[in-house]
Amino acid sequence: MKPRIAFSLLLVLIAATAFAADAAAPQSDAQQSFDKLKTLAGEWEGPVTVADAPEMSGAKMHLSLRVTSRGNALVHEFQEAGTPLDPTKYDHPVTMLYVDGDQLTLVHYCDAGNRPRMTGKMSPDGKTVEFELKDISGSPEYHMHHSVFTIIDANHHTEDWTFMMKDKPMHAHFDLQRTK
Repeated sequence: MKPRIAFSLLLVLIAATAFAADAAAPQSDAQQSFDKLKTLAGEWEGPVTVADAPEMSGAKMHLSLRVTSRGNALVHEFQEAGTPLDPTKYDHPVTMLYVDGDQLTLVHYCDAGNRPRMTGKMSPDGKTVEFELKDISGSPEYHMHHSVFTIIDANHHTEDWTFMMKDKPMHAHFDLQRTK
């Protein structure tokens, strides 16, 4: 066999071996958590409960979760059910979830005009992903501080979000049923 052909064949074998080893590598905790959250892709509706502000409780919310960017991002969009998609008039936060290195990352594009960034971890039972504040772009005076996604089953999940109003936390609980 000619040396040039043998060398080319050797390079192909090395590349194939490296690809196979990479494909066989176990997924990181961040990727496993992200893959679990991607199973929530679809349309959801349900009531919100805000214990700290009972007048806000009971509103029916609509949530759209969409996998995008070749499977590398999850778009989370909330709005009050039955309202037009008009972010100039209605509360319409957008949250992006993705894996960044070895961390599951959430960036919340808040109606307060800032962008809290959180990192998440899945619970040992694989049913809950909890996000803690890492940093924030923009004013930290009013910001989303913490969130928890709990998967009950394929058609039911809850979300708990903590919004900081200066030094006072405000907790919102969303009980969501799949509509699509």
